[in-house]
Amino acid sequence: MKKTFLAIAIAASFVSFGASAATSKDEHKAAVDQASATYKTDKAACDSMKDNAKDICVSEAKGKEKVAKAEADAMYKPGAKADKKVRDAKADAAYDTAKEKCDDQTGNAKDVCVKEAKAAQTAAKADAKVAKTASDARAGDASAAKVADERKDASKDKREADYKVAKEKCDAMSGAAKDTCVADAKTKYGM
Repeated sequence: MKKTFLAIAIAASFVSFGASAATSKDEHKAAVDQASATYKTDKAACDSMKDNAKDICVSEAKGKEKVAKAEADAMYKPGAKADKKVRDAKADAAYDTAKEKCDDQTGNAKDVCVKEAKAAQTAAKADAKVAKTASDARAGDASAAKVADERKDASKDKREADYKVAKEKCDAMSGAAKDTCVADAKTKYGM
């Protein structure tokens, strides 16, 4: 459930900036300054919180700032590379916050939570890399074969990340049940 929510949140946060108009240097600086000011305000709002709630709040504020700055950069110098940086910033921000949220759990549940967050980040970054390569191919800077290779690599990375999640879930078991769980995970993810 948490993995699904995280994956949906990451997927919903992806927006293509390739069609956006470029901004001026002054507009870019203003956007970056606004991101920094918003971060300071958001972080100050976290000061009244305690423990992990504060850590989560600060992580969200930092992530929001990094994404806003990446978006400002993408608007200033649009292109596939800038779009990938925005997607990577969103994936990293979501991962950092999800990892902080996992701190509320203990034992295997925490380990599974962290692996799920990492798997969602891996999937988002793999998708961003494929999207950049596909965009490069449309612009004539990459071949269709390179796009196919990126898709293959992305699929492999996602499978490996999902396998790690499934294997971590098996760690809560013991004996024959654990062995069966690991074997099933290996079969399902082709490991």
